[in-house]
Parts: sequence; structure tokens; C-alpha cells
Amino acid sequence: MKTHRTIKIALQALLRNPMRAMLTTLGIVIGVGAVIAMMEIGNGSSAAIKKSVASMGANTVLVRPGTASSGGISFGSGSAMTLTSEDCDAIIRECPSVLTAAPVVRARTQVVYGNRNWVPSSIYGTSPEFLEVRDWTNLSEGEVFDNRDVLNGNKVCVLGQTLVRELFEGKSPIGKEVRIKNVSFRVVGVLSAKGANMMGMDQDDTIIAPWTTIKYRVTGSTLDNINQSSSATSSSVNTLSSLYSGDSPSLYPEQSSVQAVNNPMPIRFANIDQIMMAAISTAQIPSLITQITEVLRERHRIRNGEPDDFNIRDMSEMVDMLSSTTKMMTNLLLSVALISLIVGGVGIMNIMLVSVTERTREIGLRMAVGARARDILRQFLVESIVLCLVGGGLGILLGHGGSRLVHFFLRWPVENSPGAIAAAILVSAGVGIIFGYYPAWRASRLDPIEALRYE
Repeated sequence: MKTHRTIKIALQALLRNPMRAMLTTLGIVIGVGAVIAMMEIGNGSSAAIKKSVASMGANTVLVRPGTASSGGISFGSGSAMTLTSEDCDAIIRECPSVLTAAPVVRARTQVVYGNRNWVPSSIYGTSPEFLEVRDWTNLSEGEVFDNRDVLNGNKVCVLGQTLVRELFEGKSPIGKEVRIKNVSFRVVGVLSAKGANMMGMDQDDTIIAPWTTIKYRVTGSTLDNINQSSSATSSSVNTLSSLYSGDSPSLYPEQSSVQAVNNPMPIRFANIDQIMMAAISTAQIPSLITQITEVLRERHRIRNGEPDDFNIRDMSEMVDMLSSTTKMMTNLLLSVALISLIVGGVGIMNIMLVSVTERTREIGLRMAVGARARDILRQFLVESIVLCLVGGGLGILLGHGGSRLVHFFLRWPVENSPGAIAAAILVSAGVGIIFGYYPAWRASRLDPIEALRYE
């Protein structure tokens, strides 16, 4: 028989018992529907986890200066003056695996507005690219400063939500001025809420300003040979000039304190505390570390065999956590899918065996008038495949609708999965072939004489 004729006969046979055919497909409908719903909910949860971990810096690479020492005493990691903003520009220019990078100068001091004051956990002097690295570009209010503000050392800043609450009692701070170590900064933007990081530290308790302004106006350590964060106590240490202050006249008039603040004199080698950058993807972090090492060793003229004068840190712990979570979720969904489809396939096989038994005389009659074994085999296979495909289609609709209801009522993240839909159709056809082959083979092996005698 031709294929279209076989399909027509198979459909007619199924339509003779529509209720039984519908109940037969119920197992496939429930199995495929559960798989589709779980895949869409799982994809949404996985995307939410990736976004959450990325916001904490899963694809972030941090470069810090090396260790300074004197008289056999080490001052700790990040205490040497080895990184500059030009290093950051070179990394962006010469490292293909980097998405963006920003120089960072850190400080910690009191912030004052009116009669209220607060000491934020972090004050970052950086560039606008810092917000791209931290995935913080969506501001709650206002706008971020630009590279012109960084170049000119303008006194502008962006506040976190914690400072808005503590200093402004939740009111809009845009256009108002806060004082950071007696330097007035105009608030131009408010960061969106980020909450605590994995270590429990408040990420909203921060101020972001141009790094040139923080370095030259706030920290006041332009000529220091150590980084900004480690020089916070340098003002409390006596220097030789204070111990042996002579009365020799100065050749040039000294600047007043106001003139010194308004007209800082930066030197050519302006060190920064660290360089924070984002890789294009977490998979490219190892190659990015290699590229950074090559660029900085060449720029710092480090010979072969000499140790690096910088340290590179990545968030490998976050990446491992993300990978393990995604892998566990995928394995769980695959296990559920396998169990559901096996249950549905067993139901298909059971009903097809019942159908072969009920239609034994029909099979014998068809063989008696010339039907061959492969025609009988093909007919029952087509019936099984049609049942599974119809059940798979209804299961896809049921699963998609169920995931949308979960998103509507429970507000869980949901993401469409075209790959799961295509796989569900292929798997449904495969289940029909695998579990329908034995009943079809059994029907094709019947003896026509014995089949005609069957009551």
C-alpha cells in the first residue's frame, strides 16, 4: 500500500474509538506538558540566577598592584605603585577578550549633607565604564557622569540607595551637594538598589565619582608612592620636614588651602588602586587573564623569569557555583523528562497491544485478501506515531500555558524554550516508534488462518 493510504486507514481505525485514543495520549500529554513547563520555568530561573551572579561580578577580573616592601617588611598586596590609567586603556585596546574596563581609586571617609553625616563602606573613584562592569547601568534617578568629567576632575558623584536614605531621608538628592572630606560634590544620579553581595556587604552603601577628583582632591596623595586606600593614615605619621622644620625662606609664595584644593598639581605618573574589567563571557576569563599578563609585563618592562608586579583575581568561585547550579538543574529536568516519557510510552504500548488483540480477525481478513506483513506493521506503527504526535502537540500547549499561569500568579521567572519544543516533537515521534514497534511486529506476524478463527 502507498503511504497516504496507510495513514488514512490508521486514522480511520483511531477514530473508531476516539475516547480510548484520547485516554491513550493522556500519558504523553501530561509527560510532555510537564517537561515543557519545567524547561521554561527552569530556563527562566537559570537566566535569573545568571543575571544575579553576573551583577555580583561572575565575569569580573580584578587587577591590583604588587607588594611594596622596605627593610624586609612587606606592606601587603596592593601597596606598590605599579598600575596607571594608561594600563587600563592598553588592556581595553589590546585584549580581545575584555568587554570593558575601568580604573578604580578607593577611599573611605565621612560624607556630610546639612546636619547629617554618614561613612559609606566604599567610595569609588572611577570612570563611567565601571557601571558597565558591575552591570549597574540602569540608574534609579538622574544620570551618570561622563569621561569629560573624569578628564576635567569635575566634582560630581552618583549615590547609592543607602546614602540617599541616610543623608536625604529618601528624598531626591539630584542637584544637591554633599561634602566628602570638605570637598563639595554635586549629585547627578542615584544608583538602582542592588542589595547585599555574597559576602553580606551592602552594595548600595557606596559613592561613585570621577577617579581624578577622588585622587587629587579627596585623598590628597598625588605624590605618594603607595596606593590610595593604604595611605589613609599617612597624615598621622610624622615626616622629616615636620621634625626638622627650618626657618629658611621660600623662593615662591605658598598656596593657600583653598588654592591647593581648587588647583591640584597632578604628576605625570598617576597611580590607581586597581583595574576592574568584565570579560565577554565567563568562558573567556582564562584567556583574558593570559592577555592581561602579557600586556602589563610588556608595559612594565618585566624581563623573563622576573615576578609580576601586579596581581590578577577572578571570581572563579561564583563561576563554579553558577556552573554546578545550571548542571544540576539540567540533569534534574532530563530525569523528569525521561520518567514522564517512559510512563507515556508504556501506556501507548499497552493500548496498542489491546488494539491488536481486538482486531485480530480484521488483521486476518486483510492478510487473506492480499495485505503483506510490512503493510500491517506500517499501519500499526503509523497509529502509534499519530497518537504520540497528537499527545506531544497537546502537551506543548498545556506546558506553555501552565508556565504562563505560574508566571502570572506566582511571578516566577519564565523563559521560552524553542529547543525544548522541537525536542518534544522529535521525542514524541521516537516514543511512538519505540513503544509501538512491538505491537505492530506482533500484528504483522499473525497467521491469517488462525486470525480468521479468532473469536
